[in-house]
Amino acid sequence: MAKKKDNIEADEIKHIVRVANTDLEGKKSVQYSLTGIKGINRRSARIISIVSGVDPKATIGYLEDEQIDALKSTVDNIESILPTWMMNRRKDPLTGDDKHIFGTDVLLVKREDLNTLKKTRSYKGIRHERGHKVRGQRTRSTGRKGISVGVKRKS
Repeated sequence: MAKKKDNIEADEIKHIVRVANTDLEGKKSVQYSLTGIKGINRRSARIISIVSGVDPKATIGYLEDEQIDALKSTVDNIESILPTWMMNRRKDPLTGDDKHIFGTDVLLVKREDLNTLKKTRSYKGIRHERGHKVRGQRTRSTGRKGISVGVKRKS
C-alpha cells in the first residue's frame, strides 16, 4: 500500500470513497467531500466528521478503512446526531416526525411533494403544472420563454 520515493513512504490515495451510495472525491478534505452527498451541507458535514472522530481537515482519500466505516455509520445515524432545528424535513406531512433526508431520497421526496400539490389542486401545484413562477415573482417582464417573446403590435 505504501510506495517508497526517495526514502520517504507515501500512502496511496483512494481517488473515490463510497459513502451513503455516493462517490466522493478522494482529494478533498473530509468536511468538503461529504457535501457531495445531497442533503448534507458544510455545517452538518463538519458535525458528522467530529462526531465520528475524524479530523475535518484531513484528506478523505488517505483515511483508513475504520475511519471511513465510522463516517458511514455516523451518516446513517444522522437524525440522532443533528439537533431538530438543523434537519431538512421537520414535521413530515405524512408522519409528523422530524427527519433528515439525504442521498437519492431527496429527489424522490421532492417529486412526491410536488405530485401531492398537483393532486390537491393547490395554487402552487397549478403553477408547477403550467410551468409558471411559483413563489410570487414578477412575471410581466422576466421569465419569458417560448415562441412569443416580445411585444406584439396591431397590424
